[in-house]
Amino acid sequence: MRKIVYQIIWSPIAELTYLETISFILENWTVKEASDFEEKVESLLNLLKTQKNLCPPSKHEKHLRRCVITTQTSLIYQFSKDTIEIVAFFDNRSDHEF
Repeated sequence: MRKIVYQIIWSPIAELTYLETISFILENWTVKEASDFEEKVESLLNLLKTQKNLCPPSKHEKHLRRCVITTQTSLIYQFSKDTIEIVAFFDNRSDHEF
């Protein structure tokens, strides 16, 4: 059986919040922590390419799924027939709608 590989696209908000997260890590920690975070995101995206249901649905927005990357940061995504859209990254300690 052949695995389906989903195309991953990033929303403008995802791109912005990802860069803000990297900037925050660099301002408060070291390049190593920023690199570790980037590696975790890349590993997660590679898994999502073949497992669109990998992360659980959001408690508040059922069409969105939330992946916890670190204790501080999560990734929100949604999917269609053949595409996974990265919606946003956010701080788990913040007051958010996800």
